[in-house]
Amino acid sequence: MSSSIYRTPEGKKGIQKYYDHYLQQLPITFQRTYVPTSCGNTHVLLAGPEDASPLIILQGGNCISPMTLSWFAPLFSKHRIIAPDTPGHPGYSEEQRLNNDNTASWISNIMDHYKLSSAAFIGPSFGGGMILRLAAVSPEKISCAILVAPAGIKLGSKYKMIQNILLPLMKFKIFSSQKHLFTITNNMSLGFMREIDREITGHIFQHVKLERNMPKLSTQRELRNFKAPTMIVAGKEDIFFPSDILAPASTKIFQNLVSFKERSMGHFPSSKDLKVINEDISAFLDMYCQ
Repeated sequence: MSSSIYRTPEGKKGIQKYYDHYLQQLPITFQRTYVPTSCGNTHVLLAGPEDASPLIILQGGNCISPMTLSWFAPLFSKHRIIAPDTPGHPGYSEEQRLNNDNTASWISNIMDHYKLSSAAFIGPSFGGGMILRLAAVSPEKISCAILVAPAGIKLGSKYKMIQNILLPLMKFKIFSSQKHLFTITNNMSLGFMREIDREITGHIFQHVKLERNMPKLSTQRELRNFKAPTMIVAGKEDIFFPSDILAPASTKIFQNLVSFKERSMGHFPSSKDLKVINEDISAFLDMYCQ
């Protein structure tokens, strides 16, 4: 399995078992299908009223799509949810990873399959950076964008990432110690990560060759034609993309940043944070994405 993102076939089966179990815990039934794309067959989750406005949700990096979807469950009943598994990340899509040059075409392939000329997008973390790759190439395809703790704008302190994430991760991989897993997940979530998410994250750390390349940082020139209403949600204590770094960078590169919400959260929001975040997102979608 030299070309696989999984270290062993057993590890892949274990992660897909977590995926299936997690999907069953979500408060709505998802249809599962495959869409042919330029990057191979992509596994897509569909839910919500078929005649509702489309909302494409792109998963965070190095996690499974149902985990990302669980953050935005209050939006399911009002929108037609389209949630593709990102190729090269844990899930059911092809294992060949996307890059900065083909991400936009991959998203466009999915939109073309569902006959969408434009759609609203939500992307947390890595998914936010992917939305910005589409914004740089085909901005007309985005009717509005919600970026939650997004990659692709500005990075936080590399020193803090090394100290708080990379070193404990190395120790976890060597010793498989729950102590080190708790250190990592607590640093990502300020201690609020759910047990199921911590368990899955540990399994991914052990059995997946992690994607280490984030979407490239976007420039003002790249986004000069991107004028869709944009909302950013950022955490003050986010180890990867802290709000004090994102705020000034965002005002420089976005022409229509209509909402920048700062919360006292880490990279993974708490349940309390998610309640407020979903209320803010729902209001934003009602105002700008009808």
